[in-house]
Amino acid sequence: MVTAGCDLTVTVGFLLGDATKAQATANPESHFAIVDFGYETPISNVKPIIYDTAQAAFLAGYLAAGTTKTGTVATFGGIKIPTVTIFMDGYADGVKYYNEQKGKDVKVLGWDKAKQDGSFTGDFEKQDKGKQFTQNFLDQGADIVMPVAGPVGKGAGAALKEAKAAGKDVKLIWVDSDGFLTAPDYKDIMLTSVMKLMGEAVYTVVKEDKDGNFDNTPYVGTLANEGVQLAPFHDLDSQVPAELKSELDQIKKDIADGKLKVESAASPKV
Repeated sequence: MVTAGCDLTVTVGFLLGDATKAQATANPESHFAIVDFGYETPISNVKPIIYDTAQAAFLAGYLAAGTTKTGTVATFGGIKIPTVTIFMDGYADGVKYYNEQKGKDVKVLGWDKAKQDGSFTGDFEKQDKGKQFTQNFLDQGADIVMPVAGPVGKGAGAALKEAKAAGKDVKLIWVDSDGFLTAPDYKDIMLTSVMKLMGEAVYTVVKEDKDGNFDNTPYVGTLANEGVQLAPFHDLDSQVPAELKSELDQIKKDIADGKLKVESAASPKV
């Protein structure tokens, strides 16, 4: 893209951090933006677009804890990288917060925040592994699963649909986009999604560059600026009690206002 004379090149994904840095360093007159990666030492011609997804995932964890019928929920990742574990941290903390507020003991399978260790399929491709992991969680009593694994999440959806067909009350939580729209095969079990609203951020960065206002200050998506959000409950809206919806609204406000701190080792450091 640099060779083709692009003024701005947008790269997408944590795994492109090094390649983007190399091209930016070699081509100081060109501008770059990278989604899902921040540099410890800022690069003058690279604008990071990063998300504090732990904030929205916290809401998803609280929701899962508040709607589970078995008292056990689960999550797993594709590859153990910060842009994956940040979701898992927020989710686990949301469950923990629910337990503290309600005097409950909802368990989370697949992630131990204190140890920063858990279940990972090893890539973002093998859906059969996602299905196997989810089946294992179901066997251990989980009824709500949040895969943080791209297309591997479809394997989780397949396992949950089979469980539902067998009479189990199970639900899926999607990530990145609103899964009700982007993974419609699973909308009958889709409780919500932890969304990163990338479109608006990328649009803003492109427009700023076009208008001559490019800078390398990271864009950080949060609940406060609506860069991250919890998706609507869509068809499962009636299964979320009104009281729980009110609690989620208050928690969202408390996080946005800074009253409630959601912290992850993978949260953007800017």
